[in-house]
Amino acid sequence: MVKNLRQQKSFTWLRLKNQLLGVVSNPFNVIVFISLVMLFCLIVIPLLTMVGNTFMIAKAELRQLPDLEIGDLTLFYWKYLFATVLGTSVFLPALANSLMIGFFVTIISMPLGAVMAWLMVRSDLPGKKLLGMLIIIPYMIPSWCKSLAWLALFRNKTAGNLGLLSGLGVPVPDWLAYGPIAIILVMTLHYYAFAYLMVSGSLRSVNSELEEMGEIQGANKIQILKSITFPLILPALLSAAIMTISKSIGSYGVAASLGQFTNYQVLSTLLKYFLNGTPQRVGYVISILLIIMASGTIIANQKLIGVRKSYATIGGKGTRNNPMRLGAARYPLVAFLLVFLFAAMVMPMFALVMESFQLRTGGGYGLENLTLYAWIGDWENRPLEFYTYDGLLHNADFKGALVNTVKLSVIASVITAFCGQFLGYISTRGRGKWYGKWTEQLVFVPYLMPGVAFGAIYFAMFSQPRLGGLIPSLYGTFTLIVLVSIVKHFPFASRSGTASMMQISTELEEAAEIAGASFWTRIAKIVIPLAKNGFISGLMLVFISIAKELDLIAVLMTPANRTLPFLAFEYSKNMPQGADAVAIIILLFILLCYTIANLLGADVGKSWG
Repeated sequence: MVKNLRQQKSFTWLRLKNQLLGVVSNPFNVIVFISLVMLFCLIVIPLLTMVGNTFMIAKAELRQLPDLEIGDLTLFYWKYLFATVLGTSVFLPALANSLMIGFFVTIISMPLGAVMAWLMVRSDLPGKKLLGMLIIIPYMIPSWCKSLAWLALFRNKTAGNLGLLSGLGVPVPDWLAYGPIAIILVMTLHYYAFAYLMVSGSLRSVNSELEEMGEIQGANKIQILKSITFPLILPALLSAAIMTISKSIGSYGVAASLGQFTNYQVLSTLLKYFLNGTPQRVGYVISILLIIMASGTIIANQKLIGVRKSYATIGGKGTRNNPMRLGAARYPLVAFLLVFLFAAMVMPMFALVMESFQLRTGGGYGLENLTLYAWIGDWENRPLEFYTYDGLLHNADFKGALVNTVKLSVIASVITAFCGQFLGYISTRGRGKWYGKWTEQLVFVPYLMPGVAFGAIYFAMFSQPRLGGLIPSLYGTFTLIVLVSIVKHFPFASRSGTASMMQISTELEEAAEIAGASFWTRIAKIVIPLAKNGFISGLMLVFISIAKELDLIAVLMTPANRTLPFLAFEYSKNMPQGADAVAIIILLFILLCYTIANLLGADVGKSWG
């Protein structure tokens, strides 16, 4: 009997050993394990490290807390922000400013984007094809570029350099040139695209027969929009609203550009202020608050949309899209769209280009005030003493930033797109299984975080060596900027990878497996060739997003690692012409990349930025 028990026990261990070997020897299981460990190390651990740092005393605060030692537990940083006069005097106004900006940007941009989407999809507006293409172009322009254009138009003596209107003698008050009104209007001219893209996509899936039935029953256009169209597109509107308020609350570039001359602070600029100063870890606390606010809006969106999933807008009979006649309103609405496009696209581009050729900003466009200095000037032969930089052709900073931008975009986009295809493969092949669910959830986490807060997470993680030097200090290195750019864009690359992998039937792999093909042979001969277009699409979208990124890397920048967006932001403080010239180069580069991406079948709407 004892012998039988020993044999049974030996058999159990042998069976368990064989099962483990079977799991480990399966390449797919190895990929899943490596991916989950990678996501945990790159997303969860940095976030937990930053949260932990807010409860541990740093060396800089030992003078104020002499009874503590480095690493001791403390609530000092949280109390500093919430329970001291100095902390609350800067935090509460910044919080109020952020919430106010998010509210008004959403209130203005939502109706604007939704109305334009309805006009492009459901009406008989003349020239819709051309107007629909032009409406999306302002969204391609980075929001911080629009803030430079705003300054080129409205800058006054407060900034030390005049803008176009001040140069013409038009008095421009500070409340219009800088601060909340300027920030709200500039963000609106960018984030209206969320409502436009989401609502237009939803409207295209709604059968116009539903609205025609309402018209047959005697309903007028207003009643049809209110009782039929609006309820059907409500989930898309909610998603756009949540996305808009989340992005505008966490935006750094616009608020920093338009708030710097009047010391107008929002949470994102206050975060960077503390990270560059002291107490530094108060900036981590603000990052956590921004993440909570952004995550809360996304979760609220999922809860709200969850109760509307029973609304089906696509049926088995197909859909028809009969445009609604606008009658006499057609041409006034075209005029409205043309005015909007002039304000959102033509004027910003005109202001940036023309100011880059001005000798003195605001000095007019006469020949005596035009120069090519911002482009080809040499500082030793500068026409004015207060010029602080060479023109781009002779500017070592610009050449270094250009190399850094291209290098960062290429390296990070290739790695991100490659990882995105594997993450998408795991998500699609793991539908309904625990590892597929965990992969999707972990990949989605960076999407919840504002760029400046996500940068702060990596600032906290790699600002000093950890685990006895196993995790090195990467602050100030180009490697850290590449790493944060890769991880932040995992959601976009993974979404592209998931979309392409869902189009590849598992039957193809199963047939190859029956024929004796190994896992890596199936990947090389079937999956990769069929997913090639999705890989290129994801690569281009990530490439464009990284090339125009400012918020994400603002807290990680050092002079040696500056990119073009950060260089333009720095130049805007002292030499607007140089900042404008850099911005124009970036815009041309982005438009070229968008054109290539569209030719390769990439969806512009996937590149939220």
